[in-house]
Order: sequence, then structure tokens, then C-alpha cells
Amino acid sequence: MAAMTRFLHTADLQVAKPFASVADAGKRALLQQERITVIQRIGDAARTHGAEFVLVAGDLFDSPGVTKAMVAAACAAIGRIGVPVFSIPGNHDHGGPGALWEQSFFQQQRQELAPNLRVLLTAEPIVLPTAVLLPCPLLRRHESADTTAWLRSLDFAPFGARPRLVLAHGSTQGFAEEEGAVNRLDLPRLPAGEIDYVALGDWHGMKEIAPHTWYAGTPEPDRFPKGASNDPGHVLLVTATRGALPKVEPVRTARLGWHRLEFSLGEDADLTQLEAEVESRIGQRAQEDLLELTLGGALGIAATAHLRQKLEGWDARLLRLKLSQEVRIAPTPDEIAALTQRTADPLISRVAASLLERTRSSDCAQATLAATALHALHAVCSEVAAG
Repeated sequence: MAAMTRFLHTADLQVAKPFASVADAGKRALLQQERITVIQRIGDAARTHGAEFVLVAGDLFDSPGVTKAMVAAACAAIGRIGVPVFSIPGNHDHGGPGALWEQSFFQQQRQELAPNLRVLLTAEPIVLPTAVLLPCPLLRRHESADTTAWLRSLDFAPFGARPRLVLAHGSTQGFAEEEGAVNRLDLPRLPAGEIDYVALGDWHGMKEIAPHTWYAGTPEPDRFPKGASNDPGHVLLVTATRGALPKVEPVRTARLGWHRLEFSLGEDADLTQLEAEVESRIGQRAQEDLLELTLGGALGIAATAHLRQKLEGWDARLLRLKLSQEVRIAPTPDEIAALTQRTADPLISRVAASLLERTRSSDCAQATLAATALHALHAVCSEVAAG
């Protein structure tokens, strides 16, 4: 009778990822901490779904040079998962010279805090009671050879009815392929009928390559979305049976929100719609979301000031506001009249009229400078009127 096994497949946790594009040090620290806390959610999923073990298909850590504090935190979190965890090196935490895995501090922390973690540095079968692991570790950051090649000549007979599970890290032919690519996996050349599941890492979105071949994607997103087909933020619950197609079920593990929004402002009233679009994504949360916001169009002077206030508030609430803004200042008729028809202040009227004319210049730099000056003039006049 064919044996069956149930496990979690994950990859690309990249613990200690620096998030260098986030300027605020406190926010960077929150993002880095989430790489640790997602391990706790993986443990919750393992216990909830009765997983026998967890497979990490590379890039558990972001680099061989992670801090000792991050090593200790990750090991402690892994130790609390409660089931065996098997990991291979990926391109970020490769197993070559200078690798993290051979450093004495990591070995000590693994032994004390995560005795359930086993890093598979050798391409050889690992026979478990209910499965056989076939690791294909990366022993250098850029590998020109196919790390799965050793499986083509492997004798599978001794494994009996146990499901055969491949762990590999890299790009597959026909997907994420480019001329001269490294870390390429030639999976069609694997022995037909001998492999029951291929657990892949490297691509950060969940992706089915074939019914028995999946990228799990990163369990906590680490970049802005690149389309509907790129779906990070999961681990895969896999039930594998020898000689049958596996059952693969995504389990959501992400906590942070990574959002993209493109919006064109045609009139001042559009600001209300923009606010609603942003709020629909981040709600009342703070320090839990990142937003890539692309703005275009034109606004009146007062509306532009209001937009700047909203952007300042969103920047404070978000872990990151990646802003691309090409919103022109286009004074409303009322604003133009208030600046250019000031009978008590003819000098201001003349200056405002001149600036307004320059905002229509074909010289973009001159037009932008004039619009900024007009905005400042409007603000001063408004303060004087209010005072």
C-alpha cells in the first residue's frame, strides 16, 4: 500500500532582509521583525493542519552575514514550530565557503534553540518514516549546473512506497527563464513517474509549474505586487502519496499589506475619491501597510495643499509610502480671481497674473517654479485674510 505524508512547503523567508528602501529605521525594524513572526504563524499552520514536517526550499536567511541577534531570534521561532524543519540553502544563504551554516554561532544556536531544524547541505536522500527527501542545495550564489541533475541516475527502488519529495531553489525552464540564467532547474529531465512532489523556492509568488511542482512563494510579502499571477503570503499544505498527484492547499500566513494604486486627479472633487481608495486598502491601520502610489492630473491651489496634508499623514501611518507624483497646480477660477483681482493690493495682483502666465510656459522647470510660487502667494494671502 502506498504511503502518504502531509507537510508544509515554504521558501524565501529571507530573515534579516535589510529593506534599505525604507528610510525610517524604526519602520525597517518592524519589517525585519515580521520575517521572524511569520515563522510563528507557520508553526500555527503546522499544528492546525497536522503537518508532519516543514520543508524550506531555500533562502531561510537573506545572506550569510546576518546578525547574531537575527540568528538567535529565527532559531528560537523555528524551535517553537514543534515539528521537524528541513531546509536547503538558496542563492541568498548558499552553502559555499563562508556560509552561515558552518559558522559556530549558528551551529550553537541551532543546537540549543532549534534542534528540530536540519539544514541539508548534501545532495543525498534523507529517508523519513513516511517520505524520502531529495535535497538539491545551492552551494554557491550563482550555480551554472543544474542542482537536480544527480536525481537522473538515482536508484529509487530502495525507497519502496514512500513518497519522493524534491527540494530545489532556482528558475525552471519556461518560467523566469532568460539567456545566460543561473540556478536553472531542468525539471523535465527528472525520472518520469519517480517524483511525487517538487518543492521550489526562488520565485516570491505562489506558482504552480505542474500539478506536482510548485513555488510556495515567500510567506510574508516583501515587495509590491507585480500582477494577479504573483500571489505571495502563503505556505502550501501538501498531502503526497506515492504514485499519485499531490493535494496542494494554500494557507494564508501574511500579515502586512503591500498595495499599489494609480490615480489621476481631474478636479478638486477627485481628492475625496482618492482618499476613499487609499482608505479601502489600509483602513484604520498604522504601521501594517506599504503603498506604492502613482498620482497624475491637476488640482487647484487649496486642493494641492490638502493633498500634501493627506500625503504627510499617509506617510506617517504607512511602513512605506513609495510616491510617484506628477500633479500640476491648476488654480480654480475662484482662486485666480482672488489673486489677480485684488483692487486693494495691485502689486499682488500683477505678481499673481505674471506667475499665472508663467505656469502655462512650455518650459517645464519654469512652469513648475511659477506654480510653486503661486501656491506660496495664495497661502500668504489666505493667512492675511484669516488673521
